[in-house]
Amino acid sequence: MFSPPDPPNLPSVSVSPSEIVEGSSVTLTCSSDANPAAKYTWYKSDTHLKSIHEEPQFIFTSIKSSDSGQYYCEAGNTLGKSRSESVSIDVKYRPKLPSVSVTAKYTWYKSDTHLKSIHEEPQFVFRSIKSSDSGQYYCEGENKLGKSRSESVSIDVKYRPNLPSVSVSPSEIVEGSSVTLTCSSDANPAANYTWYKSDTHLKSIHEEPQFVFRSIKSSDSGQYYCEAGNKLGKSRSESVSIDTGQQLPQDWIIETSEIISLVLVLITSAHMLHHLQSV
Repeated sequence: MFSPPDPPNLPSVSVSPSEIVEGSSVTLTCSSDANPAAKYTWYKSDTHLKSIHEEPQFIFTSIKSSDSGQYYCEAGNTLGKSRSESVSIDVKYRPKLPSVSVTAKYTWYKSDTHLKSIHEEPQFVFRSIKSSDSGQYYCEGENKLGKSRSESVSIDVKYRPNLPSVSVSPSEIVEGSSVTLTCSSDANPAANYTWYKSDTHLKSIHEEPQFVFRSIKSSDSGQYYCEAGNKLGKSRSESVSIDTGQQLPQDWIIETSEIISLVLVLITSAHMLHHLQSV
């Protein structure tokens, strides 16, 4: 009787024996009803669909523990393909003989510590990491056959700005002179800076690390502070006092100079008069 062409039905997979022990022979069998007859391809799930066998039977003559995993087969003919359900292969094996002599010893180093050992376990755990822990780290494995060093790994600890400090230059401030306020704070990522004058209801008056008065006025006198901020938080400096001293009027300086000159003349005249009287 004539059978019409048909793509493969869902393949079935059988495993023999059911109990798999390392070193034994194990056979996987794939079967599917198809017309024309199917060709079979085997795959292991962790091999990125790379074909590992192309027969209805996949035989491990002496199976290893590394052969454990998920397997499936694909049946195909000119009319199409069909894939089986995965089957699990779990290879039982006796305990491996421990080899203490080749067990590696691990040592951790931080690059800026002049190769001083900082830890001696496979894992290096920071229970509560600090900004000072930033740096380059590497580990070294050693056994009786030698040593091997890893590539360095970079640890970059982010933190909010520390309390900013403010400096004033020059320390003696005279009206009309140039005065620079400088704000600095340790932060990672780098801080943005904002300046405030205490009597301006916290309105920002400048947004740079330096606040420069090109020609300071008496009205600039007051209390100033800066704020350093990054995406992790903000920190405010102590206030600094700017007290602008008044310059002496020019005409007052001239009059004072004339008075001093007159006093000197009077002192000189009195001295000469006293000398003549003595003679």
